Amino acid sequence: MAAVTTLADAVRTKIGASLAATDAELARRYPGEPAERQPVHTVYVPADAFTAGTVREWGDQALAALDAHAPDAAALGAVLGLTGDLATQVHDRVRAKLLREPVEDLRIDFEDGYGRRPDDEEDAAALAAARTLAAMVADGTAPPYAGIRMKCLEAAVRDRGIRTLDLFLTALLDAGPLPEGLVLTLPKVTFPAQAAAMAELCAQFEQAAGLPAGRLRFEIQIETTQAILGPDGTATVPRLIDAAAGRASALHYGTFDYSAACGVGAAHQSMDHPAADHAKAVMQVAAAGTGVRLSDGSTNVLPVGDTVHVHAAWKSHYGLVRRSLARAYYQGWDMHPAHLPTRYAATYAFYREGLDASAARLAAYTAGTGGAVLDEPATARALSGYLLRGLDCGAVDPGEIAERTGLGRAGLDGLAGR
Repeated sequence: MAAVTTLADAVRTKIGASLAATDAELARRYPGEPAERQPVHTVYVPADAFTAGTVREWGDQALAALDAHAPDAAALGAVLGLTGDLATQVHDRVRAKLLREPVEDLRIDFEDGYGRRPDDEEDAAALAAARTLAAMVADGTAPPYAGIRMKCLEAAVRDRGIRTLDLFLTALLDAGPLPEGLVLTLPKVTFPAQAAAMAELCAQFEQAAGLPAGRLRFEIQIETTQAILGPDGTATVPRLIDAAAGRASALHYGTFDYSAACGVGAAHQSMDHPAADHAKAVMQVAAAGTGVRLSDGSTNVLPVGDTVHVHAAWKSHYGLVRRSLARAYYQGWDMHPAHLPTRYAATYAFYREGLDASAARLAAYTAGTGGAVLDEPATARALSGYLLRGLDCGAVDPGEIAERTGLGRAGLDGLAGR
């Protein structure tokens, strides 16, 4: 028997037409998770300290710290609470990572880590940074992602920041095409007009240099309270993303500037302070679905000195990174080479611990078989996204996932909506 409906076709047509603009707006504002890899951290290096050997030096110093204070899997496991095969897997992968690719994302810093210098000195540093990075890209020694943090667009340093950005990008272009992993960071963004101004700077540079429209994007650092809650009482972060006109690639939380702005005492400024959690929760909701990624901040407790102090600092850093990962902040800042062992240890343990259970749930979902948990498409998206992040950072191998799920990269991408 034919199905009978009541509504005329014209009603559906009318409703569709009335929502066409909404459909377009949803697609524009919420394109979903980007397909490309997200680095697990960002390393900041003052511009005057950046050289072609910086990445390898960080790796060597991190390896030296590991060898001195946790030379084998049992020693590292004892510090971080890892046992058995997991301790061995994590230790071996951390060591291999520090040899192969110690830094995933490098930011050459012209802001707080560099300070105010004479103009000719900063000019020379901007040109040197661009030429050095271009040479590293050419010889294969550059990290996957790298770029600069310019000075902010506040009046006192605005012209200097714009000039440094211009010099750096111009010198990079003189050396060849812009690197695929180029990242620009705009600090201390307070009002949407500053994000809009940065977007305009990028557009003007593209036009003048003959680059494709939209080639330049930038990270927005959330370091002021006004970037979270505006003077009218509304959330500012969505307005910052909107003002960037599709050029915002990430939101980075600035632990110490933001904490200080909230009046948090120096001894209590941390990534896990309630003030930090509030700011990051607002950032997370504002960025969800937009394709704008999130990064947590850093700890200023450095793993240096004797083994007792290093182990205490490692335990703290490991716990903070694990906490961030559980809260869906998959990236953070590392301030010292000796932070790298625990950055990667925390990241690898997080993904390896959940590998079997996540893969089993995803395999059951794709096979349409039942189990103790009834998963929906949204959960399958989360499971595949989790496995993809584990692949991208080196915590798990493609063969391990294929063996457990029967899926390759393309299949995971499809389920993750990438």
